[in-house]
Amino acid sequence: MTAPATPKPVYGVSSTAVMTSMPGLDFVRGIFARTLPEPPIMENVEPFDCTAETGHVVIHSVPGLRHYNPIGSVHGGYAAILLDSAMGLAVQTTLPQGFGYTTLEFKISFVRGMSQDTGKIRTEGHVLNAGRRVATAEARITDDNGKLLAHATTTCLVFELPKTT
Repeated sequence: MTAPATPKPVYGVSSTAVMTSMPGLDFVRGIFARTLPEPPIMENVEPFDCTAETGHVVIHSVPGLRHYNPIGSVHGGYAAILLDSAMGLAVQTTLPQGFGYTTLEFKISFVRGMSQDTGKIRTEGHVLNAGRRVATAEARITDDNGKLLAHATTTCLVFELPKTT
């Protein structure tokens, strides 16, 4: 008889409690190390080899047929998930314990299409400015040869998280 699999941490209300208990960099590193729950949206892009430093995040992924749109290429939503995540998590790495962010707006420019033949891609986000109430960041997706596939900018609202009991 085999032992039951260890259940994955569940993302939800308890995630806010965890988030309020540690600095942003530790929170993001915990997600990347999978010691904290991975946000469910990331199941769509299957990130790997993720790293986080203060103000800087790198996420690797591989686009596949399951990411295709009706016209036969990788859907822009795939890039949007990666870019928004890299920018937002880069912002989170700069925040002190008890603070979070939300995306106010972001703009994406698609430079080259992606397909299942693109191979491993690198999404790199970094903070341009981290203020007390507003943060800005940018991100780029490149292929294994360093060719730019898409880039984006964001503005995020920074706020104190509600205290949990």
